Amino acid sequence: MVSNRSRGASSLRNILLGFAVGCGFALAFAGGFLVRDVFGSTLRVQAEGIGESTEYPLLREVQALLDLHYLREQPDATQRQYAAIRGMLGVLGDPYTFFIDPPVAASESDVLAGTYGGIGVEIQRNEQGEIVLYPFEDSPAERAGIVTGDVLLEVNGTPIELTTPQDVIDQSLRGEVREGNGVQLVYLQSATGEAIDQFILFDVINVPSVIWRVLSEDERIGYLHVLRFTSRTPDEVRASIAALEAEGVAALALDLRDNAGGLLAESIAVADEFIDDGVLAYEQSRASEQTFDGQSGGAGLEYPLAILVNGGTASGAELLAGALRDRDRGLLIGQTTYGKGTIQQIYRLADGSSLHVTAAEWFTPAQVPLDGEGLTPDIPMIPDENGRDVELGEAVRQLALQLAR
Repeated sequence: MVSNRSRGASSLRNILLGFAVGCGFALAFAGGFLVRDVFGSTLRVQAEGIGESTEYPLLREVQALLDLHYLREQPDATQRQYAAIRGMLGVLGDPYTFFIDPPVAASESDVLAGTYGGIGVEIQRNEQGEIVLYPFEDSPAERAGIVTGDVLLEVNGTPIELTTPQDVIDQSLRGEVREGNGVQLVYLQSATGEAIDQFILFDVINVPSVIWRVLSEDERIGYLHVLRFTSRTPDEVRASIAALEAEGVAALALDLRDNAGGLLAESIAVADEFIDDGVLAYEQSRASEQTFDGQSGGAGLEYPLAILVNGGTASGAELLAGALRDRDRGLLIGQTTYGKGTIQQIYRLADGSSLHVTAAEWFTPAQVPLDGEGLTPDIPMIPDENGRDVELGEAVRQLALQLAR
């Protein structure tokens, strides 16, 4: 019995240590992820007096009783700590405050890096129903000869007429990078009209955070798709606008669909490229209120805008869309956005696990809260069941009307 009691006290100390260290050891390296730029360096707080803590007496009592009387073998101390932490966070009722095991936490930085195995193309179904290919720079697809505007016909011997673009990407155009692994494509060359049957090997793809092109539907309009907000996004936005300016475009379609957010400062910086000065957003935390003001000048100030949004537009992308609409920079076209208006700090714990903590909420320049509400588009659109990009088609029409005026 003495041995069991000793093990019980040790296990409980481990549980309490997990609680305290979870609040103490911090590395805010991502956010929203919306925080990496705010807490960019490692912050470690030494927790003292943990062994003497009496904050959880019932937990101590339950663990002692389990050690004395439980019939079967208990999970190890780490598993019990993780379960206790998840229970503690569960009572908060906040889906964005949660705990992640070490293996998943380790992959968070990979997600922010935006890498995967595949051939490196973006695809969209145009209003004619064709699936059009847009290769990333220096990707396997580009090296194989695919150019922007080529039309995909078959994947691995299967015609893709009724397949949605996302299904094509998920099921066929991405995969494990290993010897001989790839995909067989048949595509129609936009320049020659010739059908090309070609096998392309998968490689590691470093996904850009911004994709741009001149729209074939109307060459006066540039298309700017912000996929996520990383540390390099503001520079990529400026470079893309400069490239589109060199092509002679007169208006921009800014696509924020399925952009789940990213880094807060970068979202603000992108908004500042399209809004001359004044308020871009407000942030409210427990301790303070902060106003984010824009600076005069910006790469996209002179261009009429149409902003594409959908249910996957969240967090920093909603911040950008809300700022642009409140400051009368463009119409929102698409579907109601996700409604995530809170900011998370991500703390790396001592064992490699991580804790996401909701630490602040942000508001649009018009003081509109978005958490749980989202942004209602100015021009609501019903997604096409076959994946045709009707939202982009409407953006082209709206911008053409502006240019005509």
